[in-house]
Amino acid sequence: MRETLVLRPRSILPFLALCTGFMMWTAWMPGTAGARDATPLETCEAAAATEIMLQACRKAAAQGHAAGQFGLGAIYYQGTGVRRDYAEAARWFRLAAEQGHARARNNLGALYADGRGVPKDYTEAARWYRLAAEQGHARAQANLGTMHANGQGMPRDYAEALRWYRMAAKQGDPKAQLNIGTMYANGQEVAKDYAEAVRWYRMAAEQGFSQAQHDLGAMYYRGRGVAKDYAEAMRWYRMAAEQGHARAQTEIGVMHSRGHGVTRNHAEALRWFRQAADGGDPLGQFNLGVIHYQGLGVAQNQAEAARWFRWAAEQGLARAQFTLGGMYSHGRGVSQDHAEAARWYRMAAERGHVGAQALLGVMHVKGQGAPKDYVRAYMWFDLAASAGSDPARKARDKLGKALPPDQVDEAQRMSRERSGAITARKRRR
Repeated sequence: MRETLVLRPRSILPFLALCTGFMMWTAWMPGTAGARDATPLETCEAAAATEIMLQACRKAAAQGHAAGQFGLGAIYYQGTGVRRDYAEAARWFRLAAEQGHARARNNLGALYADGRGVPKDYTEAARWYRLAAEQGHARAQANLGTMHANGQGMPRDYAEALRWYRMAAKQGDPKAQLNIGTMYANGQEVAKDYAEAVRWYRMAAEQGFSQAQHDLGAMYYRGRGVAKDYAEAMRWYRMAAEQGHARAQTEIGVMHSRGHGVTRNHAEALRWFRQAADGGDPLGQFNLGVIHYQGLGVAQNQAEAARWFRWAAEQGLARAQFTLGGMYSHGRGVSQDHAEAARWYRMAAERGHVGAQALLGVMHVKGQGAPKDYVRAYMWFDLAASAGSDPARKARDKLGKALPPDQVDEAQRMSRERSGAITARKRRR
């Protein structure tokens, strides 16, 4: 769950242009009561042309109008007619926020949450979100709920997150509706209820919220809370994909590669995976690597596969890190390098990848690519065994019989500590 910033100037420009036209029309009509020139503030709120809007907002902001300051902050944030400058955006949002402008308070909170234009500071982000949320700003309420859910700037508190989400959702905020759906899907503070999750996802999806469209598609694809329906899954995935949602593009590629709801078509899968990969989705990058590795719809090319696996691995996708480790271990698409293999296996293992944990144990036993270290080997075998790997369990038990009891105790202590760290990492994600 991620907090978001709300910007309005672009989205309301057509309406504001009509307002400007109306003010110009009433200014010259004979006998029009109250005919006058628009104030800088009114011009800022109504101007449609970028240069006019910029100059009008500067004038209104200089006169201390909070709406003008907010508008100028949005202009610098978006880079509309000026060089994008998050620090300048933060400065103007702050001036408006200090006058009580709710949207500016929300946006300043988002800048602190993301570390854009100001140092990243979750406590400060939560403070500004709360001020706006208490004014009834729906997106700020949703953002504050996210801070509670993620434990950012405050202890994790799903009950408080849900309370703020419900306030925002009542006002129709799609991000809040999505997050309530996620809480029902995961059983966070509420009983796990896929049907209820679907209901909330649908509310947000019908507002055009791409993440909700993707998540609703996933529910249809897996048959959670609704009957499994590949056609309906594809419909919602496409809605999200057409908005540039990279993970939805990946899912469409998966459906084409598996022939789910469509005729199996590796060329079409490749097209969608490439879109997703270009959009930065690590799973799309990984699947593009698989396509090249196996030669599905393209000439087999292990070097190209390794390139895409690396892109995904560098974004932290554990299965890509594990696969890239295997490429280095066997010299496929890259020069054989056991130390580099161990490095990528370790990254995957730290993210809970069972196969990587087991192989790291083997490498420590053999001293291949990693120091020979039976205690550390036992630790990795134990972690993999605890996750259900029977080969790792057998390797751990065999190694345990050969180690002194104090070394086994030390390995088990290390395993418990590492398991806690892995769990904490998963929660942060």
